[in-house]
Amino acid sequence: MTAPPTHPQLQPMSLSLAAYFDRIGFTGAPVADRTTLDALCRAHINTIPFENIDVQLGRKTARTQAEIHDKLVIRQRGGWCYEQNGLMGWVLAEIGFDVTPLCAGVLRDKLGDGQFGNHLCLRVRLDGQDLLVDVGFGSSLMAPMVIAEGTRDDAPFTVGLSDSGDGYWRFWEMTGSDPFSFDFTANPADQSVLDAKRVWHECDPDSNFVQNLVVRRRQDDRHHTLRGKVFTTLYPGGSDSCVLSNADELLDLLEGTFDLDVPEAASLWPVICARHAAVFPDA
Repeated sequence: MTAPPTHPQLQPMSLSLAAYFDRIGFTGAPVADRTTLDALCRAHINTIPFENIDVQLGRKTARTQAEIHDKLVIRQRGGWCYEQNGLMGWVLAEIGFDVTPLCAGVLRDKLGDGQFGNHLCLRVRLDGQDLLVDVGFGSSLMAPMVIAEGTRDDAPFTVGLSDSGDGYWRFWEMTGSDPFSFDFTANPADQSVLDAKRVWHECDPDSNFVQNLVVRRRQDDRHHTLRGKVFTTLYPGGSDSCVLSNADELLDLLEGTFDLDVPEAASLWPVICARHAAVFPDA
């Protein structure tokens, strides 16, 4: 019988934690302190990409902790907020953190309260402070933020939290002049609201995730985004962008930059091209 994997100071009961730590390359002591929390968030977002390939392929995304663990850890895929922060929330609870899932609304500032449930983030209560933890918003947030007014340089992004004045907090990220944000409260998430929005984003033709392939990954102060055929890298002080030419380039980029081995993504190329032509008719 093969011995199970081991990890420094990890008890035998947490074999799945050991696999997760191996996946993200975390070698520290898994204790419920700020050093561990910061290290886990940084390692996670530098390793596990944000991606919606399953949605694009018409598949249901992972629901249960076992399904999420299998997809993101064992099969070394990425995922979207429901999977990424679902996994992180489980990991933190297993270690002993006081963690609460939160229901958030991306672009609530522009589109209203109907946006709630289109994002899952986490609150961690530690050393008398409430912290926003989010490894599922496309990897802009490098480390947890105290839930209080403030800004921070998470190059190549500037990130911040502000009181929206109506009982909600607003997290925003910015690389130019137009911030991208979500609103949340500190109340525990209503799982039924999250579930309904997840199904909508998986299936509805108006869903951005149904319409567009999106893959994002941070590598320290560089941030890569593939949206359809357009690949962009942000770095402190600038950016580079190119348009993919064929399905082979797509697969090479997924594997080489995002560490995703998903050969069936080649079947998406005709749809990606059609969407690009609709969005950029003069290109």
